[in-house]
Amino acid sequence: MDAGFTAEQDEIRRTLRELLHKRCGSGESRAAVDSPDGYDPALWAALCEQLGVAGLALPERYGGVGCGPTEVALAAEEFGRVLAPTPFLATAVLAAPLIAALGTGAQRADLLPRIAAGTLTATLAAPAAALALTSANTGTWAGGGRAGGVQARPAPDGWRLYGEVERVPDGHSAGLLLVAAHAGGFARSRTLLFLVPGGAAGAVRTRLTALDATRPLARVQLRDVPAELLGEDGPDLLGALARTGDTAAAVLACEAVGAADRVLERTVEYVKQREQFGRAIGSFQAVKHRLADVYVAVQAARSAAYYAAWATARAAPGEPAGALALAQGLEALRTAAGEGIQLHGGIGFTWEHDAQLYFKRAAGDELLFGPVHRLRAHAADAAGFFTTAERKGVSV
Repeated sequence: MDAGFTAEQDEIRRTLRELLHKRCGSGESRAAVDSPDGYDPALWAALCEQLGVAGLALPERYGGVGCGPTEVALAAEEFGRVLAPTPFLATAVLAAPLIAALGTGAQRADLLPRIAAGTLTATLAAPAAALALTSANTGTWAGGGRAGGVQARPAPDGWRLYGEVERVPDGHSAGLLLVAAHAGGFARSRTLLFLVPGGAAGAVRTRLTALDATRPLARVQLRDVPAELLGEDGPDLLGALARTGDTAAAVLACEAVGAADRVLERTVEYVKQREQFGRAIGSFQAVKHRLADVYVAVQAARSAAYYAAWATARAAPGEPAGALALAQGLEALRTAAGEGIQLHGGIGFTWEHDAQLYFKRAAGDELLFGPVHRLRAHAADAAGFFTTAERKGVSV
């Protein structure tokens, strides 16, 4: 593994940081979160036009940049530093790779150039279990029979979808939904992915009150909604979802590292200025020790996140690096944000201060993609670290 970054990767990070610094301050982010879309469409258009963030990992023939998961992860680290409310995760990390991997030639030619240009946003409407981060995605997570979820039924003009999905990232504003639905009834059940336009008749999308307002979530209800099958009924859908989940975990880990690093920077700046007993509180040994522990946690999480992005880019077989890096990144962010709130004192937990936003990001992502102990437990099972008896707590 080469631990250094290329000049192109460094340039992506530098340019993105500069643009977000100018266009995505605390005031701008809060205003964007309170808007109907939950993000600033003008900022998203600028990110796509100037830096091509929506198509970083898409082939150049579809208007993408032609990079890989490492560049996507580095971009996510910069988004995490400012908790930028954008459809980057839903569009570029979850939806676009699935369309590129499973779509027909006509579907890719129609959808991917618009995604890369930033004129079309998309999201994956499926339970978090579909990404196989905390358990195998071979169960009935999409629903089936009376199990709930979304049902797909053949119709003369294609397919019709019925059901609902909770906690869909940017589900209220996305122009395209990739819906995981159960088809074939009980005897011949299978899970398929369908394309549903955001404004389709019968699709009711409701923005939810989320713990982390910078990560908008929605409930998607489908009532006799016409849908187009993504790709063909046959490719390894579960494998594609698991690969997307592993990449998403590495990207989210880098995003968490960026957020943790920024909240640590802000805390260090504050303790150098705040005085008690005639001296800056940052000069107290106890405060130095606490911040040193946070620094070590952030650097360890950064190493794990970068390795996960590197391993994902090379499709390392059987490596649960993404889930492990995500667990470590979320822990580092939670620790950094918690210490930041305490060391900021009375202002740290107020709504007006940004420290609480970083803590909510850690908690919200753990609720959405974790929890941490399940990420690690599933990674251990996937790697075969423990025998069946050891997993059940039986001494061997």
